[in-house]
Amino acid sequence: FIQMISKPMETFVHKGSWWSPEKDHVVLPVASEVVNQNKIQSLLNETQQIAKNPQAVAEIIDKAFENSTLKNVKACELKDEFVQGLSLKDVAVLLNCDFKDKQLKQKLYDTAFAIKNRIYGNRIVLFAPIYTANYCSNSCSYCGFRGANAELDRVAVTNDELKKEVDVMLKEGHKRTLMLCGEHPRYSFNQFVEQVNVVADYKTETGEEMRRINVEIPPLSQSDLKRLKNEGRKVGTFITFQETYNEDAYKKYHQSGPKANYQNRMTVQHRSIQAGLDDVGIGVLYGLYDHKFDTLAMVAHAHHLNDLYGVGPHTLSVPRIKPANNAPTSKDVPFPVDDDEFRKIVAILRLAVPYTGMILSTRESIEMRNDLLKMGISQLSAGSCTDPGGYAKKQLEQTHDSQAQFELADERNLDQIILGLLKDGFMPSQCTSCYGLGRTGETFMNWAKTGAIQNYCLPNGLITLQEYVEDHASKEVKKEATKAIADQVQNIGDKKRREDTKKILEQVKDGSVRGKLF
Repeated sequence: FIQMISKPMETFVHKGSWWSPEKDHVVLPVASEVVNQNKIQSLLNETQQIAKNPQAVAEIIDKAFENSTLKNVKACELKDEFVQGLSLKDVAVLLNCDFKDKQLKQKLYDTAFAIKNRIYGNRIVLFAPIYTANYCSNSCSYCGFRGANAELDRVAVTNDELKKEVDVMLKEGHKRTLMLCGEHPRYSFNQFVEQVNVVADYKTETGEEMRRINVEIPPLSQSDLKRLKNEGRKVGTFITFQETYNEDAYKKYHQSGPKANYQNRMTVQHRSIQAGLDDVGIGVLYGLYDHKFDTLAMVAHAHHLNDLYGVGPHTLSVPRIKPANNAPTSKDVPFPVDDDEFRKIVAILRLAVPYTGMILSTRESIEMRNDLLKMGISQLSAGSCTDPGGYAKKQLEQTHDSQAQFELADERNLDQIILGLLKDGFMPSQCTSCYGLGRTGETFMNWAKTGAIQNYCLPNGLITLQEYVEDHASKEVKKEATKAIADQVQNIGDKKRREDTKKILEQVKDGSVRGKLF
């Protein structure tokens, strides 16, 4: 922070895009101030030798566990040189290590799992996406929605169709969603905000409703981000994947459309935080460029946001390129990441950015998702559809592959995923309490960085699971969940909160309470 003051950052005046023009005067750091590509590559080059030293690698892993939670809450308030987790150099060492030593590799995995449990406990947050439109003017060569894909049936759901989507999801037991759309004149930001509120306001005949709506849409101007915060109801995290941090590779795979603007995308989290949407998510699409470079760059991005605002990313996402309809790069992946490397990436990210939520989508197989839950993943998409109107169509058993963004590998429904989590000793959660009670941005970080957030995660996870048991669960899930809730409630350390949780659980059982969280 002192260095930033003594050496001012190079900046630019943000203009926005035709889909989301900037109406405020917004000055932002240029992309190279956010992630210095030369520095990233230099760190990877200079740490190759030390990465061959198993003792040095083991010491870094131990350091990561020691640094995973702050010892002093006030440290959260300081924009100083303290790095929670690992420095970029330490992360580079881990990325360069081949981990041929099986014990060392297991130490990496076990430590990542221990850090996740230290901060969030055994809860796994669940959500499902809603795609509102697949019109898009961009040229992302790995995406089925790309503008040049003449084989895709284009559609934007009407408000009535959207209500049917939400109705199906709610009756399956979903409480959290992620809303997505493409970038095209046929579907405007105004329409998106309107449809956010359609989702937020919809209730089933029994009064069920979505409680949190995260958003993953094209980069917005700061003025539109303010609108999303002020006009969009129940909006939580604003998520944007950089896709790849290597600018040359980025330009190669995004040659036209608003998304071709690398700098506009790199600084959208700055605009979001400054607009008051202070829960932000970042991510890499693995396969576009060297995974070591992109992983280290994503950690650098997280450090930059934390240093500048005291708010690191609320979530990190780690999708790999998967086959998509008429998307050439998805069929011939330039930098494929094999399963073993992918496991290491997830574990290293948990060590490097311990406080963040880590999201894994249904792109990955059941087996891989189960593996990665033991290496630091804390959020899963469940029962997903990646085409507009997909949930209602699936209920009617209609085919819809020609409108989807990419192929799914895990096609289990929500109930099946909850059952699998329970059998593996995890606590499925649909908690939305932090958003509902204003624990966002820096306030959330103060809890997450000290590991105190799990004082809320466990009770709220139990309550939302009990709601699912009463309203939606299969007999097998009811049996497993009832046992898990009875066991886990005893693990709530604070006696008063434990007793309060038991009271709420009884109220959920008798139907007198829904949505009462800590």
